[in-house]
Amino acid sequence: MFLGLDLGTSGLKAVVIDEDQQIQAEATAALTVSRPHDGWSEQSPADWIAAAEQVIREIPAPIRAALRAIGLSGQMHGATLLDGADNVLRPCILWNDTRAHEQAARLDADPRFRAITGNIVFPGFTAPKLVWVRENEPDIFARVAKVLLPKDYLRLWLTGDHVAEMSDAAGTSWLDTGARDWSDTLLRETGLDRSAMPRLVEGSEPSGQIRRELADRFGLRPDVIVAGGAGDNAASGIGVGVVGAGQAFVSLGTSGVLFAANDGYRPAPETAVHTFCHAVPGTWHQMGVILAATDALNWFARLAGRDAAELTAGLGELQPPGKTRFLPYLGGERTPLNDAAIRGAFIGLEHATDRRAATRAVLEGVAFALRDCRDALAATGTRIDRLIAVGGGSRSDYWLAAIATALDTPVSVPVAGDYGGAFGAARLAIMAATGAGAEIATPPRIARVIEPNSSLSAAFDEGHARYRAARDAIRGLT
Repeated sequence: MFLGLDLGTSGLKAVVIDEDQQIQAEATAALTVSRPHDGWSEQSPADWIAAAEQVIREIPAPIRAALRAIGLSGQMHGATLLDGADNVLRPCILWNDTRAHEQAARLDADPRFRAITGNIVFPGFTAPKLVWVRENEPDIFARVAKVLLPKDYLRLWLTGDHVAEMSDAAGTSWLDTGARDWSDTLLRETGLDRSAMPRLVEGSEPSGQIRRELADRFGLRPDVIVAGGAGDNAASGIGVGVVGAGQAFVSLGTSGVLFAANDGYRPAPETAVHTFCHAVPGTWHQMGVILAATDALNWFARLAGRDAAELTAGLGELQPPGKTRFLPYLGGERTPLNDAAIRGAFIGLEHATDRRAATRAVLEGVAFALRDCRDALAATGTRIDRLIAVGGGSRSDYWLAAIATALDTPVSVPVAGDYGGAFGAARLAIMAATGAGAEIATPPRIARVIEPNSSLSAAFDEGHARYRAARDAIRGLT
């Protein structure tokens, strides 16, 4: 048996699969986010440990006793700061925290960061957060002995070792992404050195073994391996079999991601596309990332006093975009804008705008933001031959039809099942324990394919043009 743990923003999910990759057990534990100031987003690492203990205990004892390896997946970019005794110094600053936008701009102005990492220094990345701490919480910065990403704090609890892997490390602004190693040059520029960084492994390699105390507590074998694992999107790529050039998926989670696998390293930071290491050796991936996908729909659902699923359930057949436009920039935007200050808007409201029209506008706004990501990926030379839909938002056929039509790309919907980060992490656990390679990361069986609606292609092209005009106008106001 092989356990995958996926540490998300709103919860931690556990999936156990057997050697045939059939799911044998699942468990989830909820997490909350603290927003003490505008643009801030934090979590207590102690809550992650409590959630991990909860989900492991919910796995039936006979299955726990048969576990051979654990894989880890998790939200990226978070700054978990530890002192020399591995005590947490402050709440973790999360991926969607934008307080360090000034520090990010300063680092990004140094051409070495883009040249070495292959990426813009985004405000949500880890390095500018450490500069913010150095400038605003100097007493804490002076005590920092180790900086860990969220899932790697779980690894510290599991194994007692400070270890990271390539896909997650690539989102820190400290990794030489082509060489797959920490950059001493970039670390020095943020007041750190290699001693503050965890040891690096590939995602499909072992990173350590379970601590004996935890093995005894949970009834595990003492030789359970903990795999390197992956950042959440790379783990989802393993989960849906997106590991080779031309393969891609669209994720409609809290954030929205258009993820494409690459056989080589092709950075293009000027596009605001993320170019990261993949979770298996010798591979990379690129992503266009928007900060609010289902987050935008859930925000509107709260505003409308309805459940998100209720809002989307009765929309019927795909409609041409209406006059009402929605910009989903609730907390800034990454691809292609790299703008932490921009904020969302409804534009073109009229008397005829009812709840259904506003819901469609929200879904269209996210689809058009993903089209911007598609265009940015295309500018790097990355091709997308097939697109698989994952994440909670993929349950809405209307939304998927809007995305397929906006991107002019068929969207494949897997058969019922969980193919996300936890499943991908469990696959990486198999690789680490057995020596298997990326060949086990096969695509899921496809239930149906949602084709672009050719009769609405022109209307969606016009809608995207109106969306971009609104986007450019709102940037001058925020």
